[in-house]
Amino acid sequence: MAIFNNSDSTPETTKNDSNTTIITAGAKIKGEIELSCNLYIDGELDGIIKSSKEVNVGKNGFVKGNITADKLIVQGKVEGSIDASSVDIKAGAHVNGEILSDDLVIESKAIFEGNSIMKQSSKKDTGKKAN
Repeated sequence: MAIFNNSDSTPETTKNDSNTTIITAGAKIKGEIELSCNLYIDGELDGIIKSSKEVNVGKNGFVKGNITADKLIVQGKVEGSIDASSVDIKAGAHVNGEILSDDLVIESKAIFEGNSIMKQSSKKDTGKKAN
């Protein structure tokens, strides 16, 4: 497990195992992260995230940039483009940007500002020819 932290606390809601990278509250990262494990963000990240697994933006988390992942769970705030098979925006979360996904869930009291494009429908549309 990798932990990026400038304090001594770890989030209680995250399962601590060897398959999760954690960016804890108080940490600020700028740049690009590419990983093949789960990522939990309770700090701030300005840049690009590429993960073949799950990305979870915690209640204190803030991501400004593009996220590509298998699954994205947002409890905090995300500004930017999202490309994921499954996107789950929890109550109290705020997402501003474009979402490209197969499955999108927006809970009551969550905020989503932007555009949503379903991958399944975009694949069907690309196969049609205009007459």
